[in-house]
Amino acid sequence: MTVTFREFRPDSADAGSIVRIRSLTTPYIVTTAEAISEGMANDNPAARNHVLLAEDDASGEVVGVVHCGVAYESAEPGHGFGSPQVHPGHRGRGIGSALLRSAEEYLAAQGVTTLHAWASDETAAAFARGRGYTSAHAMHYQRLDLAAGTLPQAPALPPGFVLRGADCLGDDPRALFEADAEVTLDEPGSTQAVLDDYDDWLNSTWNDSLHNRGLSTVVFAEDGRVAAFTLAHTDGRTRYVSGMTGVRKEFRGLGLAKAAKADSLSRSRAAGFLEAFTSNDDINRPMLAVNAWFGYERCATAVEYTRALG
Repeated sequence: MTVTFREFRPDSADAGSIVRIRSLTTPYIVTTAEAISEGMANDNPAARNHVLLAEDDASGEVVGVVHCGVAYESAEPGHGFGSPQVHPGHRGRGIGSALLRSAEEYLAAQGVTTLHAWASDETAAAFARGRGYTSAHAMHYQRLDLAAGTLPQAPALPPGFVLRGADCLGDDPRALFEADAEVTLDEPGSTQAVLDDYDDWLNSTWNDSLHNRGLSTVVFAEDGRVAAFTLAHTDGRTRYVSGMTGVRKEFRGLGLAKAAKADSLSRSRAAGFLEAFTSNDDINRPMLAVNAWFGYERCATAVEYTRALG
């Protein structure tokens, strides 16, 4: 059997094929074909996004994919990402090695000096180590059964705070952007992301086709600022995922994260969503504790691996 490697084709079945591969390799990642297609069409040029697919010549089936690009929001230049994913039934044929090698060559040509890749199991981790990658940190993925589980009672908001759906922001969500930019500076990880481009945030976050504004929640302080928020992403059918939950430093310790998440999860369950997913860095103990309080259970752990290019 032979495999052809080719670039992503817009307006084709490729986006659906990528969703199928991801559902087999990283089922805890919520996405849709629409989100993949729109992401490729509307991405920031600075991301230099590149998607390479492996197609089995005998069946015409897409059996592997790597999505790589430049981490343009990183405070330190030179960082990029790319994690090959191969259909479980087609592993051991050199497909992952070829995809990774292509991503390394492409990113090196874009000026990337450090590549970040994720391994979702020991087989993938051994694959990464065998190619010179070293582990950086872990991300824990958690699942909550919305259909059968019982959500805890949300804590009461302190006096002066108001909780609302994010759709109340209408076409001017700058207050949410400012809160997101502040809390992102505290987000654990091997690179420091900086959100300083409102138009880019509108495109990549607020207008993301996965973002459900009606199920996202914001908590306003007395002065009108967004004190806390949780962004809801959904597949439009049964699956919900926390896109980001954050509380500004001066408002932490007041139970605002629990209040925001409880509101969003309750409304999502009422809307018919059956399961919720979230993820936290291994060192993000406060949010791991919040999610455990809701009843989330760990369903996977992915380890980030890095390698210098060039």
